Amino acid sequence: VTENRSDLEDLHLYATPREQRFRRFASLEFEGQLYMTPYDFIQAVTNDEPKRAKKWRSLSKQELNQILMETPPVWKGSSKLFRNLNEKGVISYTEYLFLLCILTKPHAGFRIAFNMFDTDGNEMVDKKEFLVLQEIFRKKNEKRERKGDEEKRAMLRLQLYGYHTSTNSVCTLNTSDLCKKRSIVSYWDTLRRSTSQALFSDLAERADDTASSLSDTTLLVHFFGKKGKAELNFEDFYRFMDNLQTEVLEIEFLSYSNGMNTISEEDFAHILLRYTNVENTSSYLENMRCRIPEEKGITFDEFRSFFQFLNNLEDFTIAMQMYNFASRSIGQDEFKRAVYVATGVKLSPHLVNTVFKIFDVDRDDQLSYKEFIGIMKDRLNRGFRGYKPIQRYTTFKSCVRKELYSR
Repeated sequence: VTENRSDLEDLHLYATPREQRFRRFASLEFEGQLYMTPYDFIQAVTNDEPKRAKKWRSLSKQELNQILMETPPVWKGSSKLFRNLNEKGVISYTEYLFLLCILTKPHAGFRIAFNMFDTDGNEMVDKKEFLVLQEIFRKKNEKRERKGDEEKRAMLRLQLYGYHTSTNSVCTLNTSDLCKKRSIVSYWDTLRRSTSQALFSDLAERADDTASSLSDTTLLVHFFGKKGKAELNFEDFYRFMDNLQTEVLEIEFLSYSNGMNTISEEDFAHILLRYTNVENTSSYLENMRCRIPEEKGITFDEFRSFFQFLNNLEDFTIAMQMYNFASRSIGQDEFKRAVYVATGVKLSPHLVNTVFKIFDVDRDDQLSYKEFIGIMKDRLNRGFRGYKPIQRYTTFKSCVRKELYSR
């Protein structure tokens, strides 16, 4: 059984941008609720559009049970988990938001994220505590629902959450703070603000009411076992978050490396700019080509360290402002030191030089850090603020080099 494309577009009119993207990439439906496969999720955060025409395939109860039976436990996780699962997994809309949040979290924030779930302070998270996440995300989304046909919006809620809800029901909670920000990162802020003991107890009770009507998912079985009785410790939670960040970065890196150990500096620039709202990327790319005439390449370790830094962008911004207030110019040494002081990440001299050559448009070897930070904030919001179509090509020199080394 498949869903008609016209129905997809019809309900899109009532969906938020996040909901639209989830619905566009999701490929499965079970009892009226839409799900992504692990493959769908990877596609949603690494591609502009789905690679195939999207029709939702209905899962039978037997098929879903078989998928969940083959889900590995959390202690068997790896940085290839999603690639290994491929189409054999189901991810709900609220879990999609949770996974997007993980991609923007610094390692130092993993403990904070865990503690927000662990409300009883026993250093373990159980299934009930984790399900509160869904209730918080649902309420945040309901508060920003678009006005229109109530029947259509009810259908949309059924697709995304698996049950009908009334927007009036959320008024019993003080959720005025839940809609102040638009970025995907704000979901963690919402979670932090929402987990006062009283509010959490209320949400936990409501989560219990709805959990019985919801189906298990790949993440729930991965974290809490097939019977839902296992508990998640911090070490496994940390490893899962770190593995997911690494896996997405590996996929992006490998899509450009063509089997080599490095990607070209130009490819690195394309990856940085592809998720942003920069209108004219050619000036950045041309600037970099002129100023880095000889390719050295960017290794995966350098690539990963840069994105670990980006996940600490807020702390780095504060450090940059301190330099600005002291009337100090921002050269490569100051930039590298500020990154290390603010984030604990050491960037290689070549990587820093490459970043400067990309963003130092006026070629004075000083970084316009406000412009840089603005562009990188766009980059952090992958999968939400939209994808800028990007040309997938490398320089002729890069192609020749890769061809020679592949022989």
